[in-house]
Amino acid sequence: MSRKITIVFFDAGGGHRSAAEALKGVLETQTRPWQVEVLNLQELLDQLDLLKKITGIRIQDGYNLILRKGWTRLTPQLLPVLQGVVAMYHRPTVKMLAKYWKHHPTNLVLSVIPHFNRALAESIRKSTPATAFATLLTDFADYPPHFWIERQQQYLICGTERAEQQAFEHGHDRGHVFLASGMVMKAKFYEKRMVDRVVELKRLGLDPNLPTGIVLFGGHGSSTMLDIVKRLNTGSSELQLILICGKNQKLQNAIKAIPTRYPKFVEGFTQDVDYYMALSSFLIGKPGPGSISEALQFHLPVIVECNGRTLPQERYNAQWVTEKRVGIVLKSFRQVREGVEQMLDEANFAEMKSNAGAYRNRALREIPDFLEQILEQHEAGAKEAGTPVATGSALERALSRPPPSHPIHR
Repeated sequence: MSRKITIVFFDAGGGHRSAAEALKGVLETQTRPWQVEVLNLQELLDQLDLLKKITGIRIQDGYNLILRKGWTRLTPQLLPVLQGVVAMYHRPTVKMLAKYWKHHPTNLVLSVIPHFNRALAESIRKSTPATAFATLLTDFADYPPHFWIERQQQYLICGTERAEQQAFEHGHDRGHVFLASGMVMKAKFYEKRMVDRVVELKRLGLDPNLPTGIVLFGGHGSSTMLDIVKRLNTGSSELQLILICGKNQKLQNAIKAIPTRYPKFVEGFTQDVDYYMALSSFLIGKPGPGSISEALQFHLPVIVECNGRTLPQERYNAQWVTEKRVGIVLKSFRQVREGVEQMLDEANFAEMKSNAGAYRNRALREIPDFLEQILEQHEAGAKEAGTPVATGSALERALSRPPPSHPIHR
């Protein structure tokens, strides 16, 4: 029996789209009879976007601007404002979503976004109650209230024990909470590209005998990278750096222009982060769930900072790094020289490297099984309650006709 799954994402930060595309890719390679579509919620709700009406800038683009400019110290104050706007537009959001589900019936809606899970769940209950609804947290933990986990009937997929416990604290039972072994990453990070490290480091003009730090601050880089380069230049640690500047040519040029006592390789935007991680010994970067997870997949201990500029939903990530002893958390990257010295202490590095190597993330392979269980469990419950299961002619017609070009992206 063919089943349709709709994955809901938006582009506020890169992790939500990345998770949606990774899951779509792995689901489509399996033998299960599933049709998978992804829905960009921002595009569907553009006409309700208050920020766009006032400034012409979408909410997700405003959020990304804050990240690029490093204005993250404002996020704890801005978050309640955002949640207030979401609450204010809750009813029209539910109405618009309910209309969408009626015209695009599906067996399962999987949300990989925060803030809108109450509206998503309510719209499904009102329009197509036979549809199962699940939320996959793409953060290490929830940041309550009304961020990821709501007190409502739904399924939750968590990537850490902390998130799982938060789900239980919100009243969700074991039958509706699934624990994955980590965050969803792109498939290539599970494949773990094998390289000849000696040959490749030499090709980049680096020394195979030196500890190699990869410095990574997202797709647009960060001016913090300049400060890191300069501060490490005043230290005595024997090391070299691979610096990924993303779509920031100005930053890339500025870092290249700095004379350093240590070797460095400076790269712009690249799809080969996994290749550079395979050459590295440790990571320096922000405590994002994606970068930490990707680094650990290559057994790289991490150096991150946690302070007032850290996104509120990422602060637990730093705590997790400390608890798992897989890296060092600094109050500020102004202490990066001392952090690297601590990291490269022989005993410290051996322990953290071992702990990072013991971490096993199989989330991308686990979640399809979770989704199968959710569908079976929901369909069994729907039949028991006398609710028609979404397998009839309406859904079959939806599966047979080509999807609209907007706002679905294949």
